[in-house]
Amino acid sequence: MLVAVIGLVVGKHDWTSDLSLPRPHSRACTVQADGEVTLNPEQMAHAATIAAIGMQRNMPERAVVVALATALQESKLENLAGGDRDSVGLFQQRPSQGWGTPEQIGDPRYAANKFYAALKKVRGWEKMRVTDAAQRVQRSAFPEAYQKWADESTVLTKALLGNATGAVACTVDGEPAMRGAAATEALGNGLRLDWGRMEASAQVTGLTVPAASPQAGWRYAHWLVSHATDHGVKRVRFAGLEWTADEGDWARIAQGDQGEQVVAEVFAEP
Repeated sequence: MLVAVIGLVVGKHDWTSDLSLPRPHSRACTVQADGEVTLNPEQMAHAATIAAIGMQRNMPERAVVVALATALQESKLENLAGGDRDSVGLFQQRPSQGWGTPEQIGDPRYAANKFYAALKKVRGWEKMRVTDAAQRVQRSAFPEAYQKWADESTVLTKALLGNATGAVACTVDGEPAMRGAAATEALGNGLRLDWGRMEASAQVTGLTVPAASPQAGWRYAHWLVSHATDHGVKRVRFAGLEWTADEGDWARIAQGDQGEQVVAEVFAEP
């Protein structure tokens, strides 16, 4: 079983293959899909956004694996304000190398889009090792460094692209970041920005997202759980399973009239 526990923030290229990383404490997200990866809520939200942007751009699954491995190596999926020289953000992209302004690169969606656009220009990247494809984009001083994240990024990709059931489970504690209408609006906006055009319907208590297939449903369900901490998500239901912020895990429930849709409930106004 693969276990990646990630929670340390340093500058670019400071990582060694035998570095021991600390385990997240009370708030953590566990991803189980032919292996196990543990992230903190911020890292999990960034991973979900990177995966969704890849799908929005119609990139193959392999591209998401490469993108996540790159972000794990460059920033440990933390949106860093700085790093080596003028590097910024999840992928440690440099304004001086034409990646954009610091403000642009500091937007995870912009950064992910720029990475995928650059990867797509690499001839034959689909047949390369993860580290070779990443290196052709990043031009790192440590070209082999990305390979050590290939297994972890594969686990994350399988779950976040909906190829596993109930695979993302996050523990949420403390006061919700937002509640009620504000949470519902932010959640809907985030879905549309990450996945593109969405037909999600908003209610006072949350969102309902149509799912054309089980895979699509789990993509959205896992994205919603990944963003539970920063968007005040209390409950997510799909395909006879329910995740709750109180329990932090998925449990089987009566299907009811949910049908082919993902239902997200946010924390109510006090």
